[in-house]
Amino acid sequence: MKVVLGVSGGIAAYKACELLRLFTESGHEVRVVPTREALKFVGAPTWAALSGHPVSAEVWDDVHEVPHVRIGQRADLVVVAPATADVLARAAHGLAGDLLTNTLLTARCPVVFAPAMHTEMWQHPATVANVATLRERGSVVIDPAVGRLTGADTGPGRLPDPAEIFQVCLRVLRGRPRDLAGRRVVVSAGGTREAIDPVRYIGNRSSGLQGYALARTAAARGAEVTLVAANVNLPDPAGAKVVRVESTAELREAVLAACGDADVVVMAAAVADFRPETRHDAKIKKTDGEPEAIRLAKNPDILAELGERRRSARADRGVESPGVRPEVIVGFAAETHDVIANGQAKLARKGCDLLVVNQVGEGLAFGTPDNAATVLVAGGEAVEVPFGPKEDLAAAVWDLVAARLS
Repeated sequence: MKVVLGVSGGIAAYKACELLRLFTESGHEVRVVPTREALKFVGAPTWAALSGHPVSAEVWDDVHEVPHVRIGQRADLVVVAPATADVLARAAHGLAGDLLTNTLLTARCPVVFAPAMHTEMWQHPATVANVATLRERGSVVIDPAVGRLTGADTGPGRLPDPAEIFQVCLRVLRGRPRDLAGRRVVVSAGGTREAIDPVRYIGNRSSGLQGYALARTAAARGAEVTLVAANVNLPDPAGAKVVRVESTAELREAVLAACGDADVVVMAAAVADFRPETRHDAKIKKTDGEPEAIRLAKNPDILAELGERRRSARADRGVESPGVRPEVIVGFAAETHDVIANGQAKLARKGCDLLVVNQVGEGLAFGTPDNAATVLVAGGEAVEVPFGPKEDLAAAVWDLVAARLS
């Protein structure tokens, strides 16, 4: 695949070197097109050495090859990282003052922007309007990450991790549809922990890989994503707002707060069914004799609560109204035996639209890059997703979700 990497003039330009490496090492041919300002941060020799192609910001270089037209025409993907407020504005308004903006005008392939700028610039009404315009035209504009910016400033505006930008680009290159554009989705991921004392907890083996794959795929398909992550040690997916939690109570609070205006909620987190009835304020010491028994209490069933809240809201309106949010609720069920039978019983109890049922155990699902599942659909259908990368299961889930959205 031929990839054009546009680099604009922000301090995060140096991070684009890593993104370039990820593309070239995975077999893509990359042409770097920087702005004049970007070359003040990273010089043309660096880009040429890493990409194996000549580098220029000017439309007047190699005029006989008509680069201001040909580069965009031949590309399979254009990604601009970092994309400054200035480049977003020029792209939204169709200006063509340099080679990069000419390339953006001539490209008929997918275009991905990874913005990076100060918080005030990202939140300015002009930038908000420009981003909305680009998205309406079909471009993928990844929301920036929240974190340390230039100087001592902190907030939204940080360039997402290059590896996460790369994952979004791979999904776009695979031709994933933009059928979630304008939709708001909430995804939970990871596994909750219930404290016994300040040191020990009851937990599970969930790594969060499947939930993160769901979040990445939704962002690549145009959704506005809130990811509620329970005890996950993974880079934030590009384009997702990440809310970090630890316990089931915290996860419940975060999901309910985020799902008020959500079109879809996907509960992929492994939520602890029980918690210690009493949490000790100090570490429990080992003593002679038998240890004290830990009495357990039931945790709230978040998925069932979401289903019941929606059912009650629809009943209050007197109709099965698609205006009641979330429109689609997706649950996950990890089973060690009688997988389909247990899944069908859970689907009936939980009140969700789709239930992704997979077998877990030693070397299965938890902590692995691959997964297999059966997606049970309210109404009786069962969709088999064969063993493969968790990204494939995420794509299959979103295909089913998109078909159910009004």
